Amino acid sequence: MTHEFDEVGVPELPGDSEVAETCRLQEEAFLCLDQGRYGEAERLLLRALAIAEERLGPDHLDIASILNGLGVLHKYQGRYDEAEPLYRRALDIVDAVLGHDHLEAAGLYHNLGGLEHARGRAADGEAPARWGLKIRERELEPDHPDVAADKAALAAILDAQGRFAEAEDLYRQALAVFERVYGPEHYEIAVNLNNLAAIHQARGEAAEAERLYLRTLEIKEKVLGPDHPDLAMTLHNLATLLAGLGRSGEAKASYRRALDIFERTLGAEHPHSLICRECFEEAVERT
Repeated sequence: MTHEFDEVGVPELPGDSEVAETCRLQEEAFLCLDQGRYGEAERLLLRALAIAEERLGPDHLDIASILNGLGVLHKYQGRYDEAEPLYRRALDIVDAVLGHDHLEAAGLYHNLGGLEHARGRAADGEAPARWGLKIRERELEPDHPDVAADKAALAAILDAQGRFAEAEDLYRQALAVFERVYGPEHYEIAVNLNNLAAIHQARGEAAEAERLYLRTLEIKEKVLGPDHPDLAMTLHNLATLLAGLGRSGEAKASYRRALDIFERTLGAEHPHSLICRECFEEAVERT
């Protein structure tokens, strides 16, 4: 369950009174998204979309921002087939208004790549992820955090294809930028550490993988709180490592905590919940 970055953002249009309410709703929705309150985030984003479509028309850039936010939300909810048309419609709007290689399009290509990764179709996500990175490398400084985020997202896609050396190099490039820009205890740091741990785990380097997972949990719990589904992803990863080492009791406890969080925040039928429940039951049988 490695995790790549998804990007949401509220458009900065301070002089446009027509979008003030939709911006406020988006800000509230993205706060809920960060807190794992996905049902409330969806309600706010759908309200923002209805207002924007009524007042601004179907092809305004603010519509693209809201559609992107809904796409990210649906991806987190495991509603992958609903997320893709939202991203595509947002991309069509940005393409028509600004052009397909505009900086505003980069985040959408980034998210399309991440969606394919989440679907288990990492090879299909590589092209949009690389295109988003190409746009940002052309428009931004090499050590800009958005460039680093694109590198980290591409790394997750390469990681899923078993291209560990390429992935690790990109993760470490991104991590160096994030540590310099954000400091040692930021969410972006945690995501990269989690994904580096997964590479070490795949290589059989269990001690280093465990160290990185534990550091990830420390940061995520501090930044996200004890009940966030993204924290549960790392708990699941750590449990899988422990199970492979024969430490079934510890694995069972980590799976149990992850499963409780997934089912409470995402629902019992979310893909993460289903996978985690299966792993937990296997761990129970072993002990």
